Amino acid sequence: MVKVGLTGGIGAGKSAVSALLAELGAVIVDADLIAREVVAPGTEGLAAVVAEFGDDVLAADGSLDRPKLGAVVFADPARLAALNAIVHPLVGRRSAELEAAAGPDAVVVHDVPLLAENGLAPLYDVVVVVDAADETRVRRLVELRGMAEADARARMAAQATREARLAVADLVIDNDGPLERLAPQVREVWEKLTGYRPETAS
Repeated sequence: MVKVGLTGGIGAGKSAVSALLAELGAVIVDADLIAREVVAPGTEGLAAVVAEFGDDVLAADGSLDRPKLGAVVFADPARLAALNAIVHPLVGRRSAELEAAAGPDAVVVHDVPLLAENGLAPLYDVVVVVDAADETRVRRLVELRGMAEADARARMAAQATREARLAVADLVIDNDGPLERLAPQVREVWEKLTGYRPETAS
C-alpha cells in the first residue's frame, strides 16, 4: 500500500485532482467528507461542537449550521483551533478505518486540506500538492463558489501559505491554468504513485 497525502489551498482544485485519481483507481479518503460525517446529527462530534460553541451553531433541523460556525471560527484563530481539536481526532480515527479496509496493493489517497497546517506530511509515503496562484484561487472562489472576495481572502489567510505547502511536497500539480491541462499531469503523478514502493524508498 502507498499512502498519499493530497493537499492544496482552498480554490486550488484539489477536489478535481482527487476525482481524477479516483477514476484512475486510487482509494480516496476524503477528510472534508469525513469531517461532515463525524459532526452529523446524533454523533459525539456534533455534541462536542455544541458543548464548545453553543446551540447557536445548530440549524433549525438540528444539523450543524456550517456558515454560522464558519463565520465564528474563521474570524478567530483560537476558536478555529478549538474546533480542530474536536474534529481532527475523529477524522483521523475514521480515516484509519477506511485505509485498513483498502487492499495491500492499493494507492490510498488521503485528501487532507490542512496537511501542511497540522504538520501531517510525515504520516504519508508521498505528499502531492495541488498548487495555484493566490489571485487565481480568489477568482475561482468568487466566480465558481459565489464567495465575497473578502471572505475568500479570509479563508485563504486561515490556511498555510503556498510556500509552506510546497515545502512539504514530494510531487506538485500545477493547476494555475485551464482544466484541460490538469488530467495529463494527474496521469503522470498516478504513474509515479503506482510505481512507488515505500519499502524501497530511501
